[in-house]
Amino acid sequence: MTYLIHGATGAQGSPVVASLLASGAAVTAAVRDPSAYEGGGAPVAVDLMSVASLAAAYAGVDGVFVHLPVGDAAQQLAHARTIVAAVEQARPARVVVSTSGYPTEGDGAAESPVGVLTAGLRATGASVAVAAPRLFLENLLLPPVAAGVEQEGVLRYPIRDDYAVSWSSHLDVADVVARLLQDGSVTGVVGVGALPGLVGSDLAAGFAAASGTSVRFEAQDVDEFGRVIEPLFGSAGADPVVASYRWRATLPSELIDPATSAQQRLGLSPRTVEQWLKDLRA
Repeated sequence: MTYLIHGATGAQGSPVVASLLASGAAVTAAVRDPSAYEGGGAPVAVDLMSVASLAAAYAGVDGVFVHLPVGDAAQQLAHARTIVAAVEQARPARVVVSTSGYPTEGDGAAESPVGVLTAGLRATGASVAVAAPRLFLENLLLPPVAAGVEQEGVLRYPIRDDYAVSWSSHLDVADVVARLLQDGSVTGVVGVGALPGLVGSDLAAGFAAASGTSVRFEAQDVDEFGRVIEPLFGSAGADPVVASYRWRATLPSELIDPATSAQQRLGLSPRTVEQWLKDLRA
């Protein structure tokens, strides 16, 4: 069985490649520049703006993993439509999508790039499964966030102390995606993340347990968070992030549905914060 993995050099795609290779599956890594690819599997060049490029890469594979790269809404919408057209043309039997934490329900979700992508893929007749995480634990490793933990023992993040989230890691998403690629019997949405949700003190406790030091959580002002991440992402990249945390401030919590969770549908539970940090260091 051969699976094509988009973003094979990135945060989500790379651990999917590793998980599939560990299971003995054959992997094709969809990348922009095959000559620069140093990961596992056979690389193939793809252009997310070219239906012909993607259709050629999808032809003959048993499954495709796709997630939209970071970009503005117009770019992501164009990529979504190109991917759908390529799947329609090449007809791979199985497609697994990660929402990358973008909402799939609620006002405007159907017209969003992820909404257009998932609806369009289902309309092709392909077997489609959607891995739907919420917030990624890797966000807590951003340099300004990690510095507070290492230098002060303070985990600062722009959510309320009582804001419960179904946090998950890229490693957890990879476990779910690899299973969904190889088990076509599961379709529809599969939520990825902790149940019950984790609040700030839970995150801090995980960091403390992994490091053997004292760590406490501190809710950070959203605008202050925007100022410290802008040097990393630029204003164009930071502004949508800041807007997303302002939106989160209006919500009671951010939890996956237990009925459609990976725990229920696949028997897969996400790592604890402590175990995730230990796995990263292994």
